Amino acid sequence: DGSPLLVGVVGALQLDVLKARLEAEYDLPVEFEMSRFSLVRWVRATTPADLEAFVERHNSSMAHDLDGALVFLAPTEFGLSYDLGRAPEIKAFDVKDDR
Repeated sequence: DGSPLLVGVVGALQLDVLKARLEAEYDLPVEFEMSRFSLVRWVRATTPADLEAFVERHNSSMAHDLDGALVFLAPTEFGLSYDLGRAPEIKAFDVKDDR
């Protein structure tokens, strides 16, 4: 859709490995920029309308993972708790569950 790709990692070394492999294996020059987000949660809602309303309110903090599942991005633990606390109809998961 033209949006930039986000790569999430646990440590900076993983980015170094990714960059080295992309350059070595595909001759692809790679540069990374830090994102303002540090947390990601997969989200679900009680109803489709509730989820749609949450997405509309937080459009700039929403993304899809590689499988197309909806994720909410937050800059801090406080921001995550605050936004989710104001939306009790939204359930957030730190591990993807495909059930």
